Amino acid sequence: MSRIDDSGLPFSLLQFYATAPYTCSYLPDEKARSQVATPPHLITGEFYGELVRAGFRRSGGFTYRPHCDNCRACVPVRLPVTRFQPDRGQRRSLKTHVGLQARELPLDFFQKHYDLYLRYQAARHAGGGMDRDSDEQYSHFLLQSRVDTRLIEFSDPRENNALRMVSIIDVLDDGLSSVYTFYDPDVPRASFGTYNILWQIGQCAANRLPYLYLGYWIRDSRKMAYKSRFRPIEGLFYGEWQNLDLGGDGR
Repeated sequence: MSRIDDSGLPFSLLQFYATAPYTCSYLPDEKARSQVATPPHLITGEFYGELVRAGFRRSGGFTYRPHCDNCRACVPVRLPVTRFQPDRGQRRSLKTHVGLQARELPLDFFQKHYDLYLRYQAARHAGGGMDRDSDEQYSHFLLQSRVDTRLIEFSDPRENNALRMVSIIDVLDDGLSSVYTFYDPDVPRASFGTYNILWQIGQCAANRLPYLYLGYWIRDSRKMAYKSRFRPIEGLFYGEWQNLDLGGDGR
């Protein structure tokens, strides 16, 4: 068990436990561990926002951050919304998908969302385990929340309102935290993932929220490469948010 003592928050109400080592999902030669904040029922509202600013993320009812023994590759990142400038490819994505219709739904189970989730996992993350998630595992992962969480469905009215994408987003007092997004993997030349982040940036701007939190960036993980294309971007180092210098190639 370890404790956070570098914040002015009353974190004495929480306890922080390190998990046993497990195979890293992003760097196959590494073993990962996580630090989990407990008890979950206390992690609500402002408390959760402060944990996110300290580098934590949420997966269902678990709030965690990397706590690996020999690796510090995971860097919490966020986008400062007012400074963001889309590049040519991002502007093209906005133009391509501007017709998508977004609507907020209750944080409930919808069969069509689950079916899309399985298709997405099978196409993009085959063999990773999540492509075999049961509906119960899916619900635990995405639909359990004690904070202000929004489920956003994106459909295409030009294609008989076909479901294209689903995004789970947490609302913080200083921004949005992008929890998870999955989308139709079979639409040719689509850039749904890019469009979704741009849409979230737009929501932050419309609601005067300064940051979009994107979870962890890992330099040597192809799965995380997309985050380096949104600039400027800030990383959390030794308790301080700083501009993340990715270099000309995003590395």
